[in-house]
Amino acid sequence: MTVAIQTYGADRSGMVCGYLFSPGAPGRPIGSVEAVDWLRHADERTSPDFLWLHFTLANIATEKWLRENLPLPDEFLEALHEGSRSTRIENADDRLIAVVNDALYDFSFGPSDIATMWLSVDRHVVISARRKPLRSIDRLRASVNKGARFASPVELLVHLLHDQGDVLVQIVRDAVAKVDGIEDNLLADRLDVGRANLGALRRVLVRLRRLLAPEPAALFRLLSHPPEWVAEDDLQELRQSTEQFSSVLADMAGLLERIKLLQEEVAERVNEQNNRSLFLLTVFTVLALPINIIAGLLGMNVGGIPLAQNEHGFWLIVGIVATFTLPALWLVLRRRND
Repeated sequence: MTVAIQTYGADRSGMVCGYLFSPGAPGRPIGSVEAVDWLRHADERTSPDFLWLHFTLANIATEKWLRENLPLPDEFLEALHEGSRSTRIENADDRLIAVVNDALYDFSFGPSDIATMWLSVDRHVVISARRKPLRSIDRLRASVNKGARFASPVELLVHLLHDQGDVLVQIVRDAVAKVDGIEDNLLADRLDVGRANLGALRRVLVRLRRLLAPEPAALFRLLSHPPEWVAEDDLQELRQSTEQFSSVLADMAGLLERIKLLQEEVAERVNEQNNRSLFLLTVFTVLALPINIIAGLLGMNVGGIPLAQNEHGFWLIVGIVATFTLPALWLVLRRRND
C-alpha cells in the first residue's frame, strides 16, 4: 500500500519555491534537484549569482534536506527548534542568521496569528524556512514573480524586511480603524460593543511589538562587524529598514497608549453605570420601606389590629403610607437634581 506524504504546498524535499538570481536579470525559478547540482559547485563560482530557496518546516523532510545539502551553521539549525523569539539578525560563521517574526497570511488580530521565519544568508545562498504561510514572504515571492531584480543576497533580505515593515504598517492602520470604531461606540454610549475587543487588540499589539522589535544588541554587533562580503550600500539599506521598524513601533506604542486611555474611560463609564444602578436600587428600597413595615405589622395574625373594623381603614392606611413615602421621594429627587 502506498502512503501519501504530506508536502504542505512544497515538493518532497520541503522546498516551497526556489529562484536563481543573476546580475541585471529577474529571478529564474529553480527546482530542488537543479538547486542541489548548483550548490555542489557554489564555492567554485566567481560570478555574483545566488540562490534563494524557501522551505516549509511543516514537511518533515525539510531539515534532513538542509543538513545533507548545505553547510549551515549550528546557530541556524538550533534556532529552528526555538520558540517565539524577538526579531534579530546576527553574524555567525561569516553568514547572516535572521529570526523574523511576521503576521500570518490570514491575519485576523488573533494572538496566534504571528509566526516565525528563519533565514540563513551568505554570498551565494539565501535559505528561508517557516512553518505557516506568512504575509511578508508571499509579498516577496510576488515581487520576484513580477520580475524584481536583486544584485546581492543582502538586498533580497532588505527587501523582505521592507515588506515586513509594510505589512506592519497595514496592521497598525487596521488597528487604528478598529480603535476609531470602538471610540465612536464609546461616544455613542454603546459600551458593550468594544469592551472585550479593546483588551484583545491590546494583547495582540503588545505581542507584535515585543516580537517584531529587532534586538538592539544583535543589530549593533552586526552593523559594527558585518561579514566581509556584505557591501556598504547593503548595510546602509539594512540600517534604513531598522529605522522604518523603529518608526512603526513608535506608532504602535502611541496606539497602545490610546487603547489604554480608552480602557480607562470605559472602566470609568462602567463604574458610573454601576453606581447609578445601585443608587436607583437604594431609592426603590427606601421608598418601599414604609409600605413593607406597615404591611408586616397589619399582616400579623394576632388580636388588636387597629382599624380592623373601621370601614375607612384601608384609606387611612394609604394616607399613612403616602405621608411617609411622598416626602422620601421628594428628598430623593432633590438630591438627584443637586
